[in-house]
Amino acid sequence: MNVFRILGDVSHLLAIIILLMKILKSKSCAGISGKSQILFALVFTTRYLDLFTTFISVYNTVMKVIFLVCAYVTVYMIYVKFRKTFDSENDSFRLEFLLVPVTGLSFLENHSFTPLEILWTFSIYLEAVAILPQLFMISKTGEAETITTHYLFFLGLYRALYIANWVWRYYTENFYDQIAVVSGVVQTIFYCDFFYLYVTK
Repeated sequence: MNVFRILGDVSHLLAIIILLMKILKSKSCAGISGKSQILFALVFTTRYLDLFTTFISVYNTVMKVIFLVCAYVTVYMIYVKFRKTFDSENDSFRLEFLLVPVTGLSFLENHSFTPLEILWTFSIYLEAVAILPQLFMISKTGEAETITTHYLFFLGLYRALYIANWVWRYYTENFYDQIAVVSGVVQTIFYCDFFYLYVTK
């Protein structure tokens, strides 16, 4: 494992912790897209099904479990514990516009036509666009709380570090995963769009 991947994982985890701490400290989900959080929970669920079939390392297993637990705790906070503070009116992005094409693409373009591989591919494609409901909410309201922007910054940093990880692996291991790389680049472009929105709003 290289330093870019470790820093990417830490940045990703930090983003989730920042979001959870924001919700717990303020007892509010204001400014947070519940739909994006549902998509991220779906991403982790479909990606980490290999927890039941493959052991890679303790680090790998622990990180997967932490991401899964945090994702579902976040969804619980938004839709159950602090649902009265959730801005459902502005969290109006239609998820079918993402789920239908992502599902179709995962069946058409994958590494092998097996259930686990299709679900893994689905998770990669979905992660690339899962932030769109959050960006749509920010563009609609014209507001982004500082804590929410920190969350998005560290998510964007995670993607940028993973691109560096892929470059490193290509030159040191001759490893290249076209699905992951293309999806990761698309996702990073969306985060660049967030920084544009943040500056202009």
